[in-house]
Amino acid sequence: MKQDYRKEIEEIIGEIKCPKDFICYKSGFERLCKAKDIGIESFLVCLEEKPVKCHLTLYIEGVLYCQCPLRVFISKKLKK
Repeated sequence: MKQDYRKEIEEIIGEIKCPKDFICYKSGFERLCKAKDIGIESFLVCLEEKPVKCHLTLYIEGVLYCQCPLRVFISKKLKK
């Protein structure tokens, strides 16, 4: 991971409370929830079959959106 991304990631982590205790970061980005970038700057579509109740999701018209800043960053910058 690029050093400049590490600083951004640490800043994001310092700003949010994660119900999953940052397992994505702690696992070296190996344990990620399933999500898809749909081109909206701050959102992904959650593709989890049974999404865990998370305060970082938004349900609109039958679609569950992930608005976790860290997961969005991982998807958009690290392409994972």
